[in-house]
Amino acid sequence: MISLTGVNKHYGGYHALRDIDLDIAGGEFFSLLGPSGCGKTTLLRTIAGFEDPSSGTVMIDGNDVGGVPANRRPTNMVFQSYAIFPHLTVERNVGFGLRRSPMDKVEKARAVGEALEMVGLSGFGPRAAHALSGGQRQRVALARALILKPKVLLLDEPLSALDKKLREQMQVELIRLQRQVGITFILVTHDQEEALIMSDRIAVMFEGRIVQVDGPETIYRRPVDRRVADFIGVMNFLPAAISDGEDGYVAEIGGLGRAELSVGQLLGGATVGNAVVGIRPETMEILFEGDPPRRRVAEGTVDEVVYYGDMTYYDVRLDGVENRVTISMKNIFGRPVLDVGVRTRVAWDAESVVAFPAGDAG
Repeated sequence: MISLTGVNKHYGGYHALRDIDLDIAGGEFFSLLGPSGCGKTTLLRTIAGFEDPSSGTVMIDGNDVGGVPANRRPTNMVFQSYAIFPHLTVERNVGFGLRRSPMDKVEKARAVGEALEMVGLSGFGPRAAHALSGGQRQRVALARALILKPKVLLLDEPLSALDKKLREQMQVELIRLQRQVGITFILVTHDQEEALIMSDRIAVMFEGRIVQVDGPETIYRRPVDRRVADFIGVMNFLPAAISDGEDGYVAEIGGLGRAELSVGQLLGGATVGNAVVGIRPETMEILFEGDPPRRRVAEGTVDEVVYYGDMTYYDVRLDGVENRVTISMKNIFGRPVLDVGVRTRVAWDAESVVAFPAGDAG
């Protein structure tokens, strides 16, 4: 549905997009993810037609849209601010794009009703837009975009203004809506969790470049370099020395000990020699009295405790290294929450470790 080839964008001396090559399939929920200023919104606006690339080609549904204005592209956009007209009713907001349509009044009213039903706002048509909640305004913006039946819906951080609980609800509703309408959704977000939850595939961007395009699980478990690993979720990093083993490699990991690694666990060009290993918090475990023995156990001291209700996050300073590791533990009935300063044992698995070059920027 979308094909970008060699897309660059310059603002004077600032290089906002750098040699972007990207294909997005029809019916895909695709996310552009990266820190502020990485170029993700510029890329979205280039697809929409609000920005012209300095070089390169943008194809939508097999057609070169270079020079085609935004209002003539088969796309529609939901902005971060929603851009709802406060002086209009909900139904007039949703039907705004049908003003020049050849449809008669009855057909337009039916289309507005169907769009409102699609986003769960049936019966809200006569309401004043300014009287809606943030979540309701977001749905009105979606309905207004979808009523024109675009081939691609572009979403520029549409959930960032919502509170946490409503944002989580709307994430689920957007997934349901995308499956229902079956069109291509392209989401811009800097929220890693949001991208992992909602996307079929994710493009991770830094400094105007796409550095990895993969499914959420692959990006989380097998990031292409340490920068992606550090940006997506939480990753613990520890120094290591890697040597050749019988069936792969052997890593001597600071604070953890010895581990056998497969070729697939060495990422970003890591090889024999000094390295940095990464291990996710949920793949490590605090051992309590009565827990069964584990094959690999390290010892350390609890440095910080953050209680979230369902989870507790421990920062543990492992013996032999300065690095602290974060460990996430589910708060099950009967399991105590440890205090700062307590000595503890930490279980871990070699299969959960990935290795990066020692000089890889974090």
